[in-house]
Amino acid sequence: MQLSLYNSLTRTTERFQAIDEAGQTVTFYACGPTVYDYAHIGNFRAFLNADVLRRTLESIGYTVNQVMNITDVGHMTEDNLADGGGEDKMQVAANRLTEAKKAGTLPEDSEIDPNDPYAVASFYADAFLEDGEMLGMRIVEDAKQSMDCMPRPTAYIEQMIALIGQLIENTHAYVATDGVVYFDVMSYPEYGKLSGNTLDSLRSGEGGRVDMETQSIKKHPADFMLWKPDAKHLMRWASPWGEGYPGWHLECSAMACALLGDVIDIHSGGEDNIFPHHECEIAQSCCATGNTSFAHYWFHTRFLLVDGGKMSKSKGNFFTLRSLIEKGATPAAVRLELIKTHYRSNANFTMQGLKDAQRQIERWHRLKRWLEQHREHAIDARGPLSQAKDKFMEAMCDDLNVAGAIGALSEAVSAYAVEQEPTVTGEGGTLQDELDALHAMDEVLGVLNLQHEASTTTLAVETIEAMLEERITARDNKDWSRADDIRDELLEMGIEIKDGPEGTSWTRVVQ
Repeated sequence: MQLSLYNSLTRTTERFQAIDEAGQTVTFYACGPTVYDYAHIGNFRAFLNADVLRRTLESIGYTVNQVMNITDVGHMTEDNLADGGGEDKMQVAANRLTEAKKAGTLPEDSEIDPNDPYAVASFYADAFLEDGEMLGMRIVEDAKQSMDCMPRPTAYIEQMIALIGQLIENTHAYVATDGVVYFDVMSYPEYGKLSGNTLDSLRSGEGGRVDMETQSIKKHPADFMLWKPDAKHLMRWASPWGEGYPGWHLECSAMACALLGDVIDIHSGGEDNIFPHHECEIAQSCCATGNTSFAHYWFHTRFLLVDGGKMSKSKGNFFTLRSLIEKGATPAAVRLELIKTHYRSNANFTMQGLKDAQRQIERWHRLKRWLEQHREHAIDARGPLSQAKDKFMEAMCDDLNVAGAIGALSEAVSAYAVEQEPTVTGEGGTLQDELDALHAMDEVLGVLNLQHEASTTTLAVETIEAMLEERITARDNKDWSRADDIRDELLEMGIEIKDGPEGTSWTRVVQ
């Protein structure tokens, strides 16, 4: 099948064609986390959509060489400014941990020395890798073989310094009177093409996207930092322009070029990365290498809302994978909930949606176990799942239409009565073919091999109670088939129900 993919750079959906089409290899750089805290579910939505894109490419025959950075220096708190502003996020983490240590409130990271930024970064990087593994991210599996695919900027300072030197030599960068090395945006006429910004709008500082305080020392207000001399910065290195640290935008260009080449197939990130981060990456990469493009396709995931609004710790709707698991969610349900809405639409995360995702996965697992039990049973022609696989892949190749793909899968799952022995026989194939088709579709969704059994915590109890309420409604409506289905679904989850004169009760059984 042929993949069609929306390209943020051209603002059109295009037929995907790899640079190495003959060798069927795709180079894919994904903007990863800044490890100054635990990644939240909004971060993971972008990471998981990149994972789904990779899985789709692999399912249609490509080999994907993916790199995802783990930023451990230079990412500033005011990253909406092209120049970068505020504090280094690693400094923020160190300050937060220092205050927590003074207050005696350090949790499991109590062994971290807040004055050692490498230790802080290492702790949160390890936490990210643990979360990524629980959520089935293939790049994390790759990292078990070699961490080269998940590079950290602190290991690529030499390459960054070389890239800056090349930009200065090519007259695309300059040293300002404050000693900072800036990229000269006026030297690159294509600057603004990805984001739609114009140099005139950036000159006026529209949207607070440029640092107005440094206008007098820069050639253009939108010129962005490549290297900043700062002898007091927590993490600093020697350079021809003084001891200091690199700009955030520079890091990804240096690592992508070092590990994947000067021109790559795909670059991904959240929509908040479009400007300034990705815009700056394109400019400095093209100007350093002399190529007309840096990445052929730009893939951006839109924001995740929670209960219709932005995540906020003060509102109590700020979630990490770990906090959701504490509430009884499973990694499989979290993954499905985060990928089921099209990546170019804002997704609305709700606890009810998470429960629905859990139930859907249980249905799929229930069929999977049934197929495994009856895999040798002969069937006529192609079964529902084998037929659904074609529709599933057609949907995924249509700019990752996950909802359409899930719809095709769910329709096929509904065709089976798993509470019964298989009755149809024939010579067209066996139920092993159906099991293979289910596995093939899950190679893209990536949920069936993840932890899917809910624990008896708050969310699990709420899910059980909601299913019991639905069963009562079904019985009241004399929908005996649905009532029986719910009973069987609960049993597969390890929940046994008992109807009596005083209502329905449930107990957890050992599986």
